[in-house]
Amino acid sequence: MGTDGIVPETELAGGVPFSGPLSGPLSKRGGSRKSARFNIPESSSSTAAAAASAKSASFAEDYVEITLDVRDDSVAVHSVKAAGDEDPEVTLLGRKLEKRSASFGSSLIRQVSQELRRFASFSKRPAPGHFDRSKSAAAHALKGLKFIAKTDGGAGWAAVEERFDELAVDGALHRSLFGQCIGMKGSNEFAGELFDALARKRNITVDSITKAELREFWDQISDQSFDSRLQTFFDMVDKNADGRITEEEVKEIISMSASANKLSNIQEQAEEYARLIMEELDPSNVGYIEIYNLEMLLLQGPSQSVRGGTTNSQKLSRMLSQKLRPTEEPNPIRRWCQKANYFLEDNWKRVWVMALWLSICAGLFAFKFIQYRERAVFHIMGYCVCTAKGAAETLKFNMALILLPVCRNTITWIRSKTKLGYVVPFDDNLNFHKVIAVGIAIGVGLHAGSHLTCDFPRLLHASDQAYEPMKPFFGDARPNNYWWFVKGTEGWTGVVMVVLMAIAFTLATPWFRRGRLKLPKPLNRLTGFNAFWYSHHLFVIVYVLLVIHGIFLYLSHKWYKKTTWMYLAAPMILYTSERLTRALRSSVSPVKILKVALYPGNVLSLHVSRPPGFKYKSGQYMFVNCAAVSPFQWHPFSITSAPQDDYLSVHIRTLGDWTRQLKVVFSEVCQPPPEGKSGLLRADYNGDGTGSNPSFPRVLIDGPYGAPAQDYKQYEVVLLVGLGIGATPFISILKDIINNIKHVEADGEEDLESSNNINVHRRGTSTSTGTSSSFRTRRAYFYWVTREQGSFEWFRGVMNEVAENDKKGMIELHNHCTSVYEEGDARSALIAMLQSLNHVKHGVDVVSGTRVKSHFGRPNWRSVYKRIALNHRDQRIGVFYCGDPLKMNDLRDLAKDFSRKTTTKFEFHKENF
Repeated sequence: MGTDGIVPETELAGGVPFSGPLSGPLSKRGGSRKSARFNIPESSSSTAAAAASAKSASFAEDYVEITLDVRDDSVAVHSVKAAGDEDPEVTLLGRKLEKRSASFGSSLIRQVSQELRRFASFSKRPAPGHFDRSKSAAAHALKGLKFIAKTDGGAGWAAVEERFDELAVDGALHRSLFGQCIGMKGSNEFAGELFDALARKRNITVDSITKAELREFWDQISDQSFDSRLQTFFDMVDKNADGRITEEEVKEIISMSASANKLSNIQEQAEEYARLIMEELDPSNVGYIEIYNLEMLLLQGPSQSVRGGTTNSQKLSRMLSQKLRPTEEPNPIRRWCQKANYFLEDNWKRVWVMALWLSICAGLFAFKFIQYRERAVFHIMGYCVCTAKGAAETLKFNMALILLPVCRNTITWIRSKTKLGYVVPFDDNLNFHKVIAVGIAIGVGLHAGSHLTCDFPRLLHASDQAYEPMKPFFGDARPNNYWWFVKGTEGWTGVVMVVLMAIAFTLATPWFRRGRLKLPKPLNRLTGFNAFWYSHHLFVIVYVLLVIHGIFLYLSHKWYKKTTWMYLAAPMILYTSERLTRALRSSVSPVKILKVALYPGNVLSLHVSRPPGFKYKSGQYMFVNCAAVSPFQWHPFSITSAPQDDYLSVHIRTLGDWTRQLKVVFSEVCQPPPEGKSGLLRADYNGDGTGSNPSFPRVLIDGPYGAPAQDYKQYEVVLLVGLGIGATPFISILKDIINNIKHVEADGEEDLESSNNINVHRRGTSTSTGTSSSFRTRRAYFYWVTREQGSFEWFRGVMNEVAENDKKGMIELHNHCTSVYEEGDARSALIAMLQSLNHVKHGVDVVSGTRVKSHFGRPNWRSVYKRIALNHRDQRIGVFYCGDPLKMNDLRDLAKDFSRKTTTKFEFHKENF
């Protein structure tokens, strides 16, 4: 209808007001007479000039009124007249339309019928500009359909222009390089569709553009206007530029958006989701949707985010933001004291333990140093022998102490049965183990270095008179070379110990243990967990040699002065008992594998029978051994089942050589899952002992062992943060909270039923109170951040169970998929729309496949802490983290920051595996 003076379609869709129906039915088939006002564009003709002059007289003269006779499947032009006074040009327009209606009836009817359907849909939609964008959660989440990360318009053009000069060939930029040029990295397909949409608008039919055309493109995609970006997005989907989007075009854009966001599941179901969008936006089944339908979906979609607080909360939030701004203390002394005070508040447990350890080491060193300062050997070897013997005394102590942090059964018992956990940082046991190892390395360096570079040379070059007092220790004949010292028992045992400890220490460093150092074959076998595990068990030989080395001392012959065995006796007995307990406990009660499942993201799920007497707390872990992989290696994994479950489960991600081999072993006994079962591959145990499943490899378990997450019950409010497979310790906690909720509700129902009987009521109240008081946690925030969509399949059942059973909203679940572009990016806009629709209609999230809605991109952790601080003022919040150590520092620093500057105290805990 862009001819004969009628405004183009885009102007028509702009929201011109209607005067409403003018008449009733015209025939048996039903019809009505509708009129609409159209804006007449100015013309260069004299009549147009006359109309323009008349326009200044009255606003109504800017419009014409077209009256249409409408039936179910036909439309005829009844009349066309000016909205105000009669105008010659309008009269001519009306005659043309009426004549055109008569001569080209069927063609015009079809064309006007389509427009009429648009009129009808316009009558149902709110008046243009009346969408409540300021309060819409969808509009807030989408933030205006950003096509690029930084929409700074002209300021960003300089960088784009520079990239154009680098990428252009003969002054033209090819379509395939468009995304790279504008900064849309990693989305070449999406950038190509954007290029095509912008080119269609400008009638560009080639695959290359000039710098001037690129500037036009850039001005459009960097436009801050929501309407402009909405139109650009609509043009991307509307590939034939007819102003309408069909179901096939919706399917294509869903597939493209899913591909850009690495959402393979959505890509496979693109046809189903396209049909869902069409059902929602095209209820009349006309076969297409238009731009205003898209706008309504964006601005009136269901909320994805947490509802905003009250005005009071918003004011508090602003005050909190201002309070948390870093303000540096100008006085350097006060600033230093403030930092020292903060450090002591956060680390007082570690400080006193480290201070005690250093004091003991210093005291032992000083004791032995002074002792040898007064002995005759000092006159030949000087302070070298004092240093060597002082270092040796610290070595004995540290070689005994280093075994205690890895006595896991003892530590678990102490932290569970005593109150020492309030003053001793048991969560740092492995870190303390590493610190002691550094102390041992320093002691070895001082002891061996002093002997080899100072003591022995001075003894070799001593005069016969000076050597006389040394004969009881080194013999009548003075040693004449180094070989004399090396071939002795004290010498060769010391050399071997130093070599073995150097190997174990080197292969335990992160570069070797985590395989970060890439070595050529066959040296690559020195990297990885296997090399670390086997080399670490060289300590058995080291301890045997250490005892022998301590017996054959050059300068001490009395048994009570040979104290090495005294230091080592108790720790070695304790550690040996622990290892024997583990071996007996795991072999006496072997477990039966109930289920094996292989999930996306290289995750293996094992469900095994629960041995008799195996009691544990949520958040604890156990060791797993599979003889088919290695008969000696035991690896720790968080328990993902709840204490109330009659089975034990762990989820193991393939990260190292042992886990890779474990996956291979179990893959051989797994098959594609049957209908309705989860996993890529799966094998289930048949209770009757029959079935087609092959025999499972033998698996042993040992545990449970204490972990930081088990202390979650100390807090009424907890924040659980899991990155990737780091969610495993918190899955058990979520299930435990749900089970406790059920118990509390069951106790409450019993109390209600027995309320008519006073005695029974009292007993019921006592039981309920006991159950409730033991279950302290009343609110949990769980944030799970994962890179892949398939990861959500690991714990789909738990997520659904929490969503269904948490009627009181005690648990707030937040799943974040980082492969999806953040909310507001045009590449994820359609996914966000689809997510809202599907969750409202089916109650299932399209990204995670659970009842829990997924968020796009990474969380804004400062906002997370801020919201919790506002919701729980004057309370202690337990923050439990498991995941990448690099991300840990940010969360820990935020916990400290909010604890110092708000009335909410965040206590940070992290897992150490």
